[in-house]
Amino acid sequence: MSKPFVAVLMGSKSDLPVIEKTLDILKSLEVPFEVKITSAHRTPAATHAYVKDAEARGCNVFICAAGLAAHLAGTVAGLTLKPVIGIPMDAGPMQGLDSLFSTVMMPGGIPVASVAVGSAGAKNAAYLAAQMLSLADSELAGRVAAERAANAEAVMAADKELQEQL
Repeated sequence: MSKPFVAVLMGSKSDLPVIEKTLDILKSLEVPFEVKITSAHRTPAATHAYVKDAEARGCNVFICAAGLAAHLAGTVAGLTLKPVIGIPMDAGPMQGLDSLFSTVMMPGGIPVASVAVGSAGAKNAAYLAAQMLSLADSELAGRVAAERAANAEAVMAADKELQEQL
């Protein structure tokens, strides 16, 4: 097998602007990834084939983004024993609430880790995937820890600036 990687799947090209946040974080943490548009409903055979192929090539985590019915993460979870992270997309008349319910309401034994709806979820999916991979990669764990420390420093700097303005 090759180096472990994350497979980022989205149900539609319209999901790409949000998923770019996932990809940016994976890049910044130097996490290898692949990205693909595939649908649980429109291209089920291709989705099944990709999951099996990716797994055989070293995929250790799947991130799946879909809106409305949001069955992509659940479909992938039914095909693999690797962790699956679902990103409910904020689309449609319910603004992602339906996608959230579809992502989290999985039958016992077929788990999907769900993150927040939309952009915040897209970011957290990347961080969660990196944390999962860092269990077996101490260098990645160091990069994740450094990112978290930099975020904390930014908050403290913003507070210091606010306090100086008061």
